[in-house]
Amino acid sequence: MKIYTKTGDDGTTGLYGGARVSKADPRVEAYGDVDEANAVVGLARAAGLPPAIEAVLARAQATLFQVGGALATPPGTAATAPAVLESDVEELERAIDALEADLPPLRTFVLPAGSEASARLHLARTVCRRAERSVVHLAGSSAVDPILIRWLNRLSDLLFVHAREANRAAGVPDVPWLGRSAPTR
Repeated sequence: MKIYTKTGDDGTTGLYGGARVSKADPRVEAYGDVDEANAVVGLARAAGLPPAIEAVLARAQATLFQVGGALATPPGTAATAPAVLESDVEELERAIDALEADLPPLRTFVLPAGSEASARLHLARTVCRRAERSVVHLAGSSAVDPILIRWLNRLSDLLFVHAREANRAAGVPDVPWLGRSAPTR
């Protein structure tokens, strides 16, 4: 099977079920942003994360693929399986709570910096937030299971906590935001 089909040369793509839409369609934008979030989570995983973070993110990548599949399935097309369950949201919440219990409480905003692993996790967080915004935008014009938005919201929270944990594990402090009083180089 060839990787190129030439069917998208006219600026359209196929959705699950066969319908063809513009590659600029909000549905395609949404699942494209979810795909990008998945790739950036993979980039973060390549940084050699602590095993506890690695295990949670491996599962999150699998779920991101399911979220993308759900978004590529237009309303009225039978899905093969639910993309995200309430238990998936709860799993992320448990992971967040467990990590936060071991981290010092935040007293200020922190910059997306520190160790390389932390910076990659912050990048994944921001891309996940963009994916969430794209799905919210799609939900304004088409039926979207609200649990997808909740799960993406929780995943971005988890990525923030993972970034803080990656700094702690590397012995690097979080970088506080100091506003205009920050020293310049």
